[in-house]
Amino acid sequence: SRPRSALRTGLIAGAGASVLSTAALMLAGRHETGSAVAPTNATSHWLWGKESLAADRATLRHTALGYLTHHLAATFWATLYAWLYGNRPIAQSIPAALAGATAAAAFSCVVDYTVTPERLRPGFEHRLSKPAMSAMYLAFAIGLAAGCLFANRRSRP
Repeated sequence: SRPRSALRTGLIAGAGASVLSTAALMLAGRHETGSAVAPTNATSHWLWGKESLAADRATLRHTALGYLTHHLAATFWATLYAWLYGNRPIAQSIPAALAGATAAAAFSCVVDYTVTPERLRPGFEHRLSKPAMSAMYLAFAIGLAAGCLFANRRSRP
């Protein structure tokens, strides 16, 4: 069924998007703050507040919760994308997958920073520059596209 297929693809593509975008966050964090985990720690601000925005060391409290939060958000966006576009035959070429995933990543960025209440925003905007955040959303798009292509190729007979 379509919802089950979207969930399956979303789990795979969400993992790809989460891992690649976290790698981009780590590189940018190391370069801009001196801490590879600072942007991921900041994501836990929805629970721990401002202390998360200043945390530079890897901890279960901040880093694990931050990554889990980011991973679940990536899975949500990947599942929605798979249901709306990513599982369709038209999206099964590399250019179409990249274009669709880039649009989805841009949409998620707009939602993250306009509609979403401050407490539920990603948080890494407090630690990174806009160019670094753009690189993270680009990595997210690449992981999303690759994950959808992989999931859909594996599901074909």
